[in-house]
Amino acid sequence: MKKDDAPMIEKPHRSLIKAISWRITGTIDTIIVSWFITGTFTIAITIGGIEIFTKILLYYCHERIWNKIKYGRRLAKAPECNI
Repeated sequence: MKKDDAPMIEKPHRSLIKAISWRITGTIDTIIVSWFITGTFTIAITIGGIEIFTKILLYYCHERIWNKIKYGRRLAKAPECNI
């Protein structure tokens, strides 16, 4: 079995890093949309500052739950041994 064929699982810290990187992107979007709607940059920053923490936690929990769900996954095939 080649190294690339080995089954992979995500460790919790990878889910956390993914959650943070995605949330930074999402928060920038939230700040821009909030600024556009309210016309006030201070309010937009406040909204973005609050939601960055709540959504990191939600995303992390979502990832860890989905990591336990078997739907859409399959077992890796055992390597064939030719002797």
